[in-house]
Amino acid sequence: MQIYKVGGAVRDRLLGKPVTDIDRVVVGATAEQMLAQGYRPVGTDFPVFLHPKTGEEYALARTERKSGRGYGGFVFHASPDVTLEQDLIRRDLTINAMAEDDAGNVIDPYHGLRDLEDRVLRHVSPAFAEDPLRVLRVARFAARYAGLGFSIAPETLELMRQLSRSGELQELTPERCWKEISRALMEDQPQVFIEVLRRCEALEVLLPEVNALFGVPQPPAHHPEIDSGLHTLSVLEQAALHRQPLTVRWACLLHDLGKGLTPEDQWPRHIAHEHKGLRLITAVNERYKVPRDCQELALLVGEYHTHGHRALELKASTLLELLQRFDVYRRPQRFEEFIVACEMDAKGRLGMENRPYLQADYLRGAARAAQAVAVQPLLEQGFKGPQLGEALKHERLKALQTYKETAKAQAGEPHSS
Repeated sequence: MQIYKVGGAVRDRLLGKPVTDIDRVVVGATAEQMLAQGYRPVGTDFPVFLHPKTGEEYALARTERKSGRGYGGFVFHASPDVTLEQDLIRRDLTINAMAEDDAGNVIDPYHGLRDLEDRVLRHVSPAFAEDPLRVLRVARFAARYAGLGFSIAPETLELMRQLSRSGELQELTPERCWKEISRALMEDQPQVFIEVLRRCEALEVLLPEVNALFGVPQPPAHHPEIDSGLHTLSVLEQAALHRQPLTVRWACLLHDLGKGLTPEDQWPRHIAHEHKGLRLITAVNERYKVPRDCQELALLVGEYHTHGHRALELKASTLLELLQRFDVYRRPQRFEEFIVACEMDAKGRLGMENRPYLQADYLRGAARAAQAVAVQPLLEQGFKGPQLGEALKHERLKALQTYKETAKAQAGEPHSS
């Protein structure tokens, strides 16, 4: 029995990056031998065992062959005669097909070290094309390592393109797709993930609503970058630069989907794109069974992001409606995420990346003013039921009117009547 570290643990150590998860392959052993040594079996698809003391995973070396469509259409074979090289060749990229023994020696039958040095993402074998999920995985690795100068080998990109055209992507389960998409969005350069999917024609299959934004112009006065798709990529890039959570990044990706529905004869204006985009955002959310917090924020940002940009112009009554819609009294964090999503949208315009977004603090102040209205005095005055709700709304409106006047005065503007 021989045990090797494989995959990401070897790759990231060689890149000088932190190693978090360690995968191990066991060569020359049977399931019975593993059980005899106290390893505990997990899973049913292929033989993986947990170490009796550390709880870490150890997988028997295995081969695989395609038996159907999609990600799950494989038959695995594990036995003592499966070699390390046979196990490694079934992996996706050469940089993930290296192993390391206990002495620290790297076993590299498919030239992963060379591709690491050349900063190339290259498939190991033609069997790459048997697994459609690898299209998303390679795009995710491109997003992760773009900052290190990695690019995708042309022949690998062509295989990804063939997979996109094959219809196999449609066989992937929503859960597997969302796992890859959500992980990719949390990489350092998530916009690269979208760019790669577009280059290999997978974006039009997986996210046609986002793909439709490319080539759609916007008013250059507000959007010097003009192209709606490029703007979306820039907004996503800003969200990553500012270390925003997944909820915000997802909302940034989907916020302008309505612009893809604008008839060409109305370009570059996009009247009511906020409302038009809601059905598209809903469709994407449902397609990938997106978690509720991501769904809700994406819909709210899609509908109200222009309110955020016009915050300083909004009437007190409109501000109150906005705060009520976000349930800012019970869910303040969701409103905060809306504010930062709007800020990322504003910064995702060419040449405006460092422009202050004054609307952010203004909206936060408005939320504090409305939240500060106490319920107890109204209860003491005898209000209850629906009348209490109306009285509370009235007091919050007064607080927002006062807030607006104070903000104008501090900005040196005359008071409005």
